[in-house]
Amino acid sequence: MKLTVKLAIFASVVHVSNLMATQQSDQVPPVIYDGCSAYDIASLAPKLKSSPIKAFRHQYSQILTHWFKPFHMVHDAVANPGKSTTITAKFDYDRVWHKDLEDEDIHAYLFGTGMEQWTYLGQYTTNNDGKIHVKIPGQKAGDYVIRMVVEGDGTTVDGFLSVRQPKHEAIVFDLDGTLTISDAEQVGDYIGIKTATPFYYAKETLQAYREKGYQLIFLSARPYWLAKDSRDWLQHTMQQPDWHLHTNENGELTKAGQGHKAFKTKYLKRLQKERNLKIVRAYGNAQSDIDAYEEAGIPKAETYILGENAGNDGTQVVGDDYVYHFTSVVASMPEAKCKQLK
Repeated sequence: MKLTVKLAIFASVVHVSNLMATQQSDQVPPVIYDGCSAYDIASLAPKLKSSPIKAFRHQYSQILTHWFKPFHMVHDAVANPGKSTTITAKFDYDRVWHKDLEDEDIHAYLFGTGMEQWTYLGQYTTNNDGKIHVKIPGQKAGDYVIRMVVEGDGTTVDGFLSVRQPKHEAIVFDLDGTLTISDAEQVGDYIGIKTATPFYYAKETLQAYREKGYQLIFLSARPYWLAKDSRDWLQHTMQQPDWHLHTNENGELTKAGQGHKAFKTKYLKRLQKERNLKIVRAYGNAQSDIDAYEEAGIPKAETYILGENAGNDGTQVVGDDYVYHFTSVVASMPEAKCKQLK
């Protein structure tokens, strides 16, 4: 076969391959980054036309996915402009048992700022812990959603990537006992017997911070396998758009303590020192929250605590709910720098 013919065939194969990778979705107007946070990035994404469902590699996987509902999750990330990062996702089934999906194929896609359609990131195979690690190439400042599709049954899960300029302002919220009325609320969510009750005016507080341009970081020591329930609660009870959530990669359903403190301290330091976020305020309820925020360098004047630990170690008291705090503190807080620079 002549060289020119070989090259033509090769070019044709490359063209078809690229076509399969890029033509996976409808097109939408490109998302324009305004310098703040595009909380609605997931709702702006076009419909994804993922690859056809193929048979699972293992019969056990077929049985697993037939009898149990998916509880997949993605560990959200923050990155600097132009810097690559790695997103970890875990695939399992059933609310209680959380059986891992092992040695099966997952397809990953990216959509976000400046894009008109989904970009194919590649095919990955879950390890014996049901995990994949997807490397995201460096992106410009903005917000991105990463969608994972299980090839064997077509189930999906979304994760979020925030790419931020240095000193972007963020506010951190714990969940249990801080947005929900008690730490025990997570147990009811876990066994599916109730929906966690939020503090009065907590929803309005989150909305106000969103409108002022601050990035919200939901940081919970809840174990990773409660991520799906936590997202559902934030979205449906708190009317919070699907957004950045960081749960404990190796957590257990235990009371707050040194493990929770270490987990939160490590993550907050990484956000500030490696990702250059500026955390201007933090909310919590446990002594471990107070200690973690202090070690992460968050001022006590901007550390707001609910419950029996409120006021400890010079922290600020929120009250029995968020009503007075909203009117006296939140409402008067100036807009974030990203809003002021417009």
